[in-house]
Amino acid sequence: MKFLLFTFVGVVHLFSLNSGKAIYKNDFSRRTFQEIKEEIARYKDVAKAIINLAVYGKAQNRSYERLALLVDTVGPRPSGSKSLEKAIQIMYRNLQEDGLENVHLEPVKIPHWERGEESAVMLEPRVHKMAILGLGSSIGTPPEGITAEVLVVTSFEELQRRAPEARGKIVVYNQPYVNYSKTVQYRVQGAVEAAKVGALASLIRSVASFSIYSPHTGIQEYQDGVPKIPTACITVEDAEMISRMASRGNRIVIQLKMGAKNYPDADSFNTVAEIIGSKYPEQVVLVSGHLDSWDVGQGAMDDGGGAFISWEALSLIKDLGLRPKRTLRLVLWTAEEQGGIGGFQYYQLHKVNISNYSLVMESDEGTFLPSGLQFTGSEKARAIMKEVMRLLEPVNVTQVFRTGEGTDINFWIQAGVPGASLVDDLYKYFSFHHSHGDTMTVMDPKQMNVAAAVWAVVSYVIADMEEMLPRS
Repeated sequence: MKFLLFTFVGVVHLFSLNSGKAIYKNDFSRRTFQEIKEEIARYKDVAKAIINLAVYGKAQNRSYERLALLVDTVGPRPSGSKSLEKAIQIMYRNLQEDGLENVHLEPVKIPHWERGEESAVMLEPRVHKMAILGLGSSIGTPPEGITAEVLVVTSFEELQRRAPEARGKIVVYNQPYVNYSKTVQYRVQGAVEAAKVGALASLIRSVASFSIYSPHTGIQEYQDGVPKIPTACITVEDAEMISRMASRGNRIVIQLKMGAKNYPDADSFNTVAEIIGSKYPEQVVLVSGHLDSWDVGQGAMDDGGGAFISWEALSLIKDLGLRPKRTLRLVLWTAEEQGGIGGFQYYQLHKVNISNYSLVMESDEGTFLPSGLQFTGSEKARAIMKEVMRLLEPVNVTQVFRTGEGTDINFWIQAGVPGASLVDDLYKYFSFHHSHGDTMTVMDPKQMNVAAAVWAVVSYVIADMEEMLPRS
C-alpha cells in the first residue's frame, strides 16, 4: 500500500486519440461529446455480459478462490524473500495457463530487509510485554537491546518544543489518526525526527483506523546525515496507555530489542500479461496490483485482492471472446511496499512509449464492495469516465471521485497519463492494513466479484473505444 502521495503536474502536449503521437490542440478529435456518449452507451450489452459472468455466472468467486490458493500456499511475500519469488513464478505459470498473451517477467532489483527477533518490554512503572512490529528498513538494536526512559509526544511540533528532553530517550509517538495520508508521515519520518533531537530509538503508534491490540508495520525512511536509530510500531492501545501514564508524571522505561537487518538488493520481477489489441496494439490500457506484501498476515487484502481482480479482469474479457482495439496489459508489481520500486523501474523502461498509454489503473486500497472509481485526468477525460461508469448501474457502482492514484502508477499520472483506482471501505481497509490480520478471512468473494466486474468493464471499454482518453 502506498505511503506517500505525489504532486501531480500537467504536461504541455495533448496526445492523439488515434495514433498516440504527440500533436497540438487544434488537431484534437473533432467528435462531439454527444457522439462519444453514444459510442459508450453501445457497450451496455457488453458491460452486462461482463457483470453477469463475474457476479452471477461461471466466473463468480474465481478471483477469491485463486487468491486463497496462492496466499495459503505461499503466505506473506516480503520484498527480497524466497516466498515472493515463489509467488512470482507461480503467477507466471498461472497467466500462461490462463491463455493470456505475451506473458513475461521484467527484471527488477529490490530491497531485502528482515525483521528478525524483536521485543519491547515496559519495565517501569510496571512490567508489561508489548506487541510490536519493526518498521521496514529499520536497523536493529545491539544484542542487549536499548533500555531507556520514554518521552511521549503527539506531534512533530511537540517533539521540537521538547527537544532538550529527548536526548538519550526512546521517543513514543501517540499521534491521533486523522487519515492515512496525513498520519503515515509519523511512521515514515518518525525515526529521523527523533534522531535529530538525540533519541536512541522511536516507537510509533500504529497508523490504523481501528485496533484490537494490533501493531501495523510499513516502510520508514532514513535521511542522509541523520543518525540511524531503531524504530518500530506499537499498538494504539499501548501508545494511549503510555501517554496516560506520562500525563500522570510516571517515569516510563522500555527495553527494546530488534534483530532487524538490511541485506544487499535482491533480484525480482514485475509479472506482465496481455490481451493484444486488435486495431491499435501499440496503445495500452494498464491494469495492476502488487504481488509483494509485508511479512505478517497473508497479504490477502494488501494487495493480493488488487492483483487478483486485475488478473480476473483479463480473464473475464478473454472468456467472453472479447478483444479490445487497444492492448490490455496486466502488471503485477514487485516491491511496492518499499516505495514503488517495481513501478518505478517499469516506468523507466517503458516511459519512451508514454504517448501510447491511454489509462493506467491500480487497485491497492482493498477489494471490498466498491463505491466507485477515483480518477485523475483532464475534465474531458473525466466526463468520459462518468459515462463509462454509467454502464455499471446494474451493480450500483457509478461514482467518479477525484485523485485516482497508486504508488506504482503515480509516475505515469505525474507525467500526464490519466489514472484510476478503486474506491471502497477505507475504514475497514486500514483496520487490517500491514498487520497480522491481513488474511483471507478479511476477504469476501461476493465483494471481490463486483470489484472484478468494475475493473473489467472500465478497462475493456476504455481499451476498445475508438479514441484514447484526452489529456490535459
